[in-house]
Amino acid sequence: MTGAPTLPGLSFAFRIEAEIAPPRSAGPGLSGQRLHIPITGGIVSGPRLSGRILPGGSDWALIRPDGMTRIEAHYTIEAEDGTLIYVVNTGLRISTPEALAKVRQGEALPPEAFYMRGAPVFDAPHGPHGWMNDRLFVCAIRPRSMGVDIGVYVLE
Repeated sequence: MTGAPTLPGLSFAFRIEAEIAPPRSAGPGLSGQRLHIPITGGIVSGPRLSGRILPGGSDWALIRPDGMTRIEAHYTIEAEDGTLIYVVNTGLRISTPEALAKVRQGEALPPEAFYMRGAPVFDAPHGPHGWMNDRLFVCAIRPRSMGVDIGVYVLE
């Protein structure tokens, strides 16, 4: 065997436009400040999947003492054909406190103002969406007032 492994590629799968409620916090803890951010709905659109985000999910973000945020969102996509797909999206958000405050006030920021990436895992039943169980995904996340936009890509 010679040479390096093949460099993986990315292909756009779909976009998630998730709506969220205001974050709630119990205050600082041993590992940082845990936020509960309810996911209230949204839409999914793209070449590989279309549907909607069902209300009832949550992001259990942890803001560490150094300011970095660990993302851990759990929610359900209902595909256009009615199939329910469970999602766990873990990731990171790194930004200045000033950038975070601007986003929370509804101000749009350019993507270079923060680093926000994730690695969603999908749990789909057998059938037309079962392919999602057999692939790795990455995503770029852009916060907006009362929501997030997520570009989901298949790692080829």
